[in-house]
Amino acid sequence: MTVHRRDLLRGALAAGAMGAAWPLMPNLGPAAAHAAAAALGASWDPAPFTLGVGSGDPLPTSVVLWTRLAPEPLADVQPLADIVQVDWAVATDPGMTQVVASGSVAASVLLGHSVHVPVRGLGAGQRYHYQFSALGKKSVVGRTRTAPVGALNKVRFASLNCQNYQSGEYSGMREIAADANLDFVVHLGDYTYEGTELGTQYTLNDYRKAQALYKGDPLLRAAHAAHPWFLTWDDHEVVNDYSGSAGGAPFVARRAAAYQAWYENMPLRIDGADSALPDPQIYRYRQWGDLLELVVLDLRQYRSAQNVTSGTILGAAQKNWLIDKIEHRSGGWHCWANSIMLGQLRSGPGGGYMFTDQWDGFLAERKDILTRAHQAGLADFVTVTGDWHSAFVQDLRPDFDDTSSPVIGTEFVAHSITSSAYSSSWNATNGPKMGAGNPHLQYFEGNRYGYDLYEVTPQRWTTHMRVTADRADPNAAMSTVSTWHVDRGRVGAYEDPGTKGLPAQYRR
Repeated sequence: MTVHRRDLLRGALAAGAMGAAWPLMPNLGPAAAHAAAAALGASWDPAPFTLGVGSGDPLPTSVVLWTRLAPEPLADVQPLADIVQVDWAVATDPGMTQVVASGSVAASVLLGHSVHVPVRGLGAGQRYHYQFSALGKKSVVGRTRTAPVGALNKVRFASLNCQNYQSGEYSGMREIAADANLDFVVHLGDYTYEGTELGTQYTLNDYRKAQALYKGDPLLRAAHAAHPWFLTWDDHEVVNDYSGSAGGAPFVARRAAAYQAWYENMPLRIDGADSALPDPQIYRYRQWGDLLELVVLDLRQYRSAQNVTSGTILGAAQKNWLIDKIEHRSGGWHCWANSIMLGQLRSGPGGGYMFTDQWDGFLAERKDILTRAHQAGLADFVTVTGDWHSAFVQDLRPDFDDTSSPVIGTEFVAHSITSSAYSSSWNATNGPKMGAGNPHLQYFEGNRYGYDLYEVTPQRWTTHMRVTADRADPNAAMSTVSTWHVDRGRVGAYEDPGTKGLPAQYRR
């Protein structure tokens, strides 16, 4: 019988063995850290491309290719020269014989020997393969694609969020990696966790090693290698529930370290290139033909304190940018990649707000933004959201306390990949209470783990909630626990008849 990392950690905790060596504990040498990670099931690609490859932020003629050289993934210092030449090539075939673009880039110790190659001059809406080479070795071959232009019949993409490493296995990523018809992946945050039984991150080396440990999961590497990704962050990439604009010098240094490590390990396109660090602008706007416009938000870096009169979750510059995207939209489905819940969530009838770390902590700004969206005639509006470790479907209104306020869109909150949700008993008790206290809530299911798959056509948006049969098993079967549709030109989501009989803790 295979023993999985969640079971190993649980057993160690029960035995009081947490004084033993765990991969991210401080002052642990690379050999001991590697052995501890291997005991939890971690494995890496051959050196120096141990962390795999990835691509991201596709444009019609360009995509960013990523890798990071780390011969010893969990070491404080890599056994590399300060500057290492990395060659790259893009081809139309997986055998890398029909090369259409190639070049070389310097991997510098200053950025953890990571490389971000903005390949240009590619064809729109085309699939490509790519590979890196350095120090006489070749990486695995990755697959990517550019954004299409013009009329489209369909786009298929997936969203992931909240993948606490020791909480479970990434069976959903196995399915994503194998889906050859997927166009791209959106990651909504909590890619890593800064404080766990395995160790806590404070410094740049700490955060680099956490990123490397997560990349020690072959299913995560496979999902990166299979598709281009769009990414944003939430809080755990730095520290739980932080506000980016608040904190003294130790916090500012910690945040800068976390941001740099995140950038070094992600296939990310940042305008202004590396000079954007330590405060990269990651909110951005992307189009997928005439069918989808994707608005990727940053809901951490610029936020103020919660529950204050002039509070902001967006910051002034991002708010003005978002208003511009709302008022001057290009058409197609308008989708926000939204790391934390946009809709209001009261604890029950007449109850208070549950989590003001969400948009609920910034009521005036949310009402202003959604009112502007309504006044601008924003149509076919959907948000895809992470963070909650549970699935929600809810109507979006400018004023959630006024049931006569018009429905202007739909929010889909996805299950976490692995991060623990509330208990089954909590979900059973509180699902009906949340339904009673939130007339805009249509659906809640908190007992499962997985990802959301979206199939979008000119006529309909469809969301499939894909869940694993066993969070502790990387080979567990995946199934659909609920499917929802939004028809073009008609606000509000409705559940597919084929899933209405499946378990959930609340349905309207």
